This record gives sequence, C-alpha cells and structure tokens, in this order.
Amino acid sequence: MGASRKTLPDLIDRLIAHWPDELSGQCAFEVGLSGGVDSVVLLDLLVRLRLERGLKLSAVHVHHGLSPQADAWAEHCRQLCLAWGVPLRSEAVKVEVAGGESLEAVARQHRYRVYGESSASVVVLAHHQDDQAETVLLQLLRGAGPKGVAAMPILRRHAGRWLWRPLLAIPRAEIEAYARWRQLVWIEDESNVDTRWRRNLLRHDILPLIESAMPYYRQHLQRAAVLMADASAVLDEQAEQDLLRCRDAGRLLVQPLSSLSPPRQRNMLQYWLEGLGLGAAAPEALEQFRHQVLHAAQDRNPELLLPQGRIFRYRGALWPLAPAMAPQTTRLAAGVLGARVVPRSWSGELGFVLRSGGLDSHCLQGGFELRVRVGGERLAQQVGRKPVKTLLQEAGIPPALREQWPLLFLPDGRLVAIPGVAVSEEAKLRDGPGWWPEWWPCSLPCSRTE
Repeated sequence: MGASRKTLPDLIDRLIAHWPDELSGQCAFEVGLSGGVDSVVLLDLLVRLRLERGLKLSAVHVHHGLSPQADAWAEHCRQLCLAWGVPLRSEAVKVEVAGGESLEAVARQHRYRVYGESSASVVVLAHHQDDQAETVLLQLLRGAGPKGVAAMPILRRHAGRWLWRPLLAIPRAEIEAYARWRQLVWIEDESNVDTRWRRNLLRHDILPLIESAMPYYRQHLQRAAVLMADASAVLDEQAEQDLLRCRDAGRLLVQPLSSLSPPRQRNMLQYWLEGLGLGAAAPEALEQFRHQVLHAAQDRNPELLLPQGRIFRYRGALWPLAPAMAPQTTRLAAGVLGARVVPRSWSGELGFVLRSGGLDSHCLQGGFELRVRVGGERLAQQVGRKPVKTLLQEAGIPPALREQWPLLFLPDGRLVAIPGVAVSEEAKLRDGPGWWPEWWPCSLPCSRTE
C-alpha cells in the first residue's frame, strides 16, 4: 500500500485527505454499485482502506430491469463483491413512467428509495466531476434556480443517514486511468452512448466543443455549483425566518405573507411547498397562484394543483390538502408529549406544546387515541358541550379538511381535544401551562434537518 501511494493516480491519498469530519465516527459504509467503472473504482478504493479506516463495508446494486444486460450486470456485481469479500444487497425495482415523468427521473427515485433503506449509516455514491458539470448545465438549460444549479453536494443527509460523494472533485479521465492502472473489470452501459438522452448529447457532442475552448470548464462549473449551494442555503434561512412570521400551525396566513416583497413571497412559498411532500409546482403556476392569493376577492378560494394534492386559500389562510385517506383509530402513548409524530394512516402530523389552556398531563398518562369524526361528537366548553362540527367551523377549518380532522379521545372514550382547535374544559389544566395538541395537515415540517 505504501509504495502504491507514491504511484499516480493518487486517488487513495485524495480520498483520505478529504474524508469529511462528519464521518469520522462512522464505520458502516454501503457503496452504490452499478458495475460501471466509476462505482467499481469507488468500491476498490474503500476495500483498500477498510482495514486502515476500520470500515464495515457493503455494497448495494439496484436492478432496474431496463436493459437486456441487467441480469448480467447484477451477476457481475455479485461476482466482484464475492471476490473482494464485500456483502452485497441486490434490490430489483419496477420502473413505471406516468404522464410527464422521465424514465431517468423515475429510475433515480427508485435508487434513492433503496439507498434510504440501507442499514449502513453512510451510503457512498460514485458521482464525479464530469457528472457534476453535466448536471449543472442541464439544470441551467431547464431554467432551474440556485437550488437546482447547486446540483449534487459532496455530503448530505438522506432518510436518516449520510449520502457521500467522495469522487465529486475528480474528473472521469482520472477515474478511468485509475481503473486501468489497477486492472479493474467493469461493465459498459450501452445506453450511455445513446445521444437521444440529453445528458449523453451533452457528454458526447457538446462538452467536447466547450472543452476545446475552455479546458477548465469542469472546475469552473463545480465552483458555480458551490456558490449556488451557498446562495440556496441563504435563501432557505430567509424562508425559514419568513415562515415563522406567516405560519400558524398547518396553514399560512395571507396577511403577513402580503407584507413581504414579491421575491421573498416566491422564495417562502417555494420552500413551504417543498416541505409538504405534495410535489413541485411549475414556476408559472406558482406565480399565478401567488398573485391570485393576494388579489382575488375574499369570496374566491384560489387553488394550486400539485402532483400529489393541492393548496388553496380559505378565510385568509393557505391550506395544504393531500388526497383523502382512510384514517384508522390510532393509539398513542403519553411518551409522545412534547414531540411530533406522524400517526399511521393519517395525512398529517400531531404535536404537543406547553401553553396556557392546555391539557392536564395526568389525564394523558394512560395514553390516548386519535379517531376520525363519525358525527354527533361534542366537546365540553365553558358554556356547555358544543358540537365538534361547530367548533371546526368557528376555527376556520376548511370543509375539505373537516372530515379528515382528528379527534383526541382517552381510552375510556372521553373526547378531550380537537387538535389545533379546542380542548375539553373537563381535562384542561387550571393552574399553569398544559399540553396543547396541534395538527399539521400533510405532515407539514416545522424545520428541516435533512
């Protein structure tokens, strides 16, 4: 090993020199292995380092079934991992394209879902500098903003684990030179030369022309991606601050939104939509919706249709609405107090905050249940028991959400709260702050950690 590090190419040394501090305590690494030269080189590098770095190394191969050679690729990965003593997880996925989706995008979604199911704490991917340059240009040609042009980060969180791209600053030519130097064996994907695909058209026809005039275009585009990532982070921080002013539990209030400048309105709305999980809106549609929200008559309820739901204005607020589910009675333990949870079968997120007028913790010690309305329920208030339907109407909950709004019951069958709306006078803490239940439709996140 020592002698080889003095021989070019020096990818081992560069990998060690740029090992992220965030991964210093991690030992379980899973390599995304397609069988192509990039991922084979990446696996070889980590195999050479696994004893020195104390790595518990494995690999994952995603079998898309899109090529006649797909079975052969999976077998190649199996044989390679067997020879190198690396456990391999092989996952077959079914790639089905709906209207408006691209085959490449759907296949990518399946891959990242598989990565998110890894038992390792770090998933390692073999994207390199040429991939990054191609992605930046493709995003620019699609009219993407800073987040899109930032392309692929070297390190990010994904589904509770790290995604690491250690080759992102290394050009394809160096990776291929390393593979030849190490006498590695890899497969060639025949689709990579099909210039009907935009990325291949860039790679084979356009980028060689750019390189002839600007040999350092890869480094320059990578620098642009880093700058755009910084700009995107600043915009997200601003959006988070603006959301604090405009958000009221699961809805956005139009009045504080209208006080922002148009660029900040667009930035915050885009950020909010990204967190809802309802799919992306076309920029033109989002701009039209923003204008309608601010200027449509009060008796109008403009809406924005999204791939997995819609956003609409109702009584001075914007509400998200996912497709109707069939919520089932869900039992929750008292341990969720102070936390936020997404109950199974419910399209939303339940949370508890300490505030005056909240529930007495003693009445919740035995746990509680979320139930859907069946009609006729009443909640104890200062002036007697009021129908749940009336309380939802008075709170401004849109009709489309009322049938899906959860009710909080104790195990003995007593209704003690309508989350985000009201609590029972009989279960309210009289002295000091109690637990106030909130409900965020569509699992609206209050902050982002990944």
